[in-house]
Amino acid sequence: MFDVIVAGGGAAGFYAAVQIAETNPNFKVAILERGKTVLSKVRISGGGRCNVTQGKFFAKSLAEGYPRGQKELLGPFHNHSAEDVIAFFQERGVPLKIEPDDRVFPKSNTSQSIIDCFLEETKKHGIKVLKNSAVKKFEKLEKGWQVTTMNKNYQAKYLLLATGSNSRIWDMLNTMGHTIVPPVPSLFTFNIKDERIKGISGISSFASVSIPQKKIFTSQISVKLKSAPKQLPILETEGPVLITHWGLSGPAILKLSAWGARILKDYKYVFRVNVNWTPEYSTEAMERFLREVKEVEPKKTVMRTQAILLPKRLWMRLVTAAKIPESLKWAEVSKEHIKNLAEQLTVCSFKVEGKSTFKEEFVTAGGIDLKEINFKTFESKLFPNLFFAGEIIDIDGITGGYNFQNAWTGAYLAAQEIASR
Repeated sequence: MFDVIVAGGGAAGFYAAVQIAETNPNFKVAILERGKTVLSKVRISGGGRCNVTQGKFFAKSLAEGYPRGQKELLGPFHNHSAEDVIAFFQERGVPLKIEPDDRVFPKSNTSQSIIDCFLEETKKHGIKVLKNSAVKKFEKLEKGWQVTTMNKNYQAKYLLLATGSNSRIWDMLNTMGHTIVPPVPSLFTFNIKDERIKGISGISSFASVSIPQKKIFTSQISVKLKSAPKQLPILETEGPVLITHWGLSGPAILKLSAWGARILKDYKYVFRVNVNWTPEYSTEAMERFLREVKEVEPKKTVMRTQAILLPKRLWMRLVTAAKIPESLKWAEVSKEHIKNLAEQLTVCSFKVEGKSTFKEEFVTAGGIDLKEINFKTFESKLFPNLFFAGEIIDIDGITGGYNFQNAWTGAYLAAQEIASR
């Protein structure tokens, strides 16, 4: 018999267990992990460095990184912020650093520092870590909960589910009466086959990216109506865009995938994305600028001038896509050439056909309906003494430590409530 069973040996599960044991040393706490190893997402996060959190110390600015859960997390972030998480690890001998893009990592540059910290804390507080203990069933008892694994039945007064995007757990909760928002992938890269980016993987450039509205009807009419209203994109953001072997990635693309998780699922991951490689210019402004370049650099070839601060190989591809011959000098450039090049630079349109998981950091949008959770305690509104933390809830963040911060904050508030009872 335990006081608390924490189902899930990931970031949220360990953080909650340690906080409970530290706040109430008399509690017997167990972590049930279905796999052979614990903290697997912590291990691979941030390319093996573990992106612990985001270096935004104001609750409002931190909450803005969540396509789902922004409003609900505002209060919790006032109670347990990124600053508190940084203090937690540093007090336990894991110094952290904030990088220029606000991502927070261990100074050791290895996720093993975080894993070792958690393992030491569980030993120190006598927390049982039971591996190969997948939860098969959990049920409400008169005083607490019974959790059934492959081998055993366990009882506890309190049950905290930190099982991530585990469909089996969601199904059990659904059967009990909780509403589960259907999960869809979030944080993915775009699969694109296009000559403009073929063979130049590894190039990164700051850009504005947008997804235009999908046309419901196709039309053979090519006349442009001057009175037709300009359609706004359904999604738009900016940041570094990375060209990869399979298409486009980088922070800007990942942000689009997170905010557009449900829309892009409806599109079956076939849509167009527009990239403005020069976000400070509109197409018209770029045309004016290129005409100025033509006046100033008449004897130089367009291909080698590189009028815009872009990676050289990308500039050359865009010049080729604008149908400008390699040997053409600026003096010989036509209005049509300038128009084409301005469009390639500012509304470079790519057809996306499918997605790829971002590294191994699989994140889903979906989970327990937010209306059924008390966000002061992360307790179920339907079942007393049942708590949730992490990705099991319909909350997900953009890349950069946001998903871990959601896990830490929910785990902390649930732990404080459990330990105080």
